Amino acid sequence: MPKPGTLSLQSTVHATPAGVAVVVHVTGILDATTRTEFSGCLDAAADDHGPSMILDLGGVTFMDSRALGLIVHHWQRATGAGGDFALVAVQYPSSKVMWVTGLSQRLPMFDTLEEALAAFGTAREGH
Repeated sequence: MPKPGTLSLQSTVHATPAGVAVVVHVTGILDATTRTEFSGCLDAAADDHGPSMILDLGGVTFMDSRALGLIVHHWQRATGAGGDFALVAVQYPSSKVMWVTGLSQRLPMFDTLEEALAAFGTAREGH
């Protein structure tokens, strides 16, 4: 298990049916000790690659409510700018705060990156 304050972030860019999305692969702990780093990474990814974003949380070992607040902020930022947003590989044991708050029913979650990429843009197609 990573030590408190241990976080690894890596971004990749993928084509989607709606254009381009940045995928942020997160490994480690999302809490008060990593909040600034996590926030800066998400801001830079959105600023550099546009509003559509996928957070791959498969490597997260713990998430607190502050980290969830940042995720919600970027979900609102992405959709407010006309982009898509998704979470992939969310694991209940390390992300219980999503279920406790009820946000697991509201945030767009997919089992795999491929499913999330395929879904991007489909909600807006028909409008």
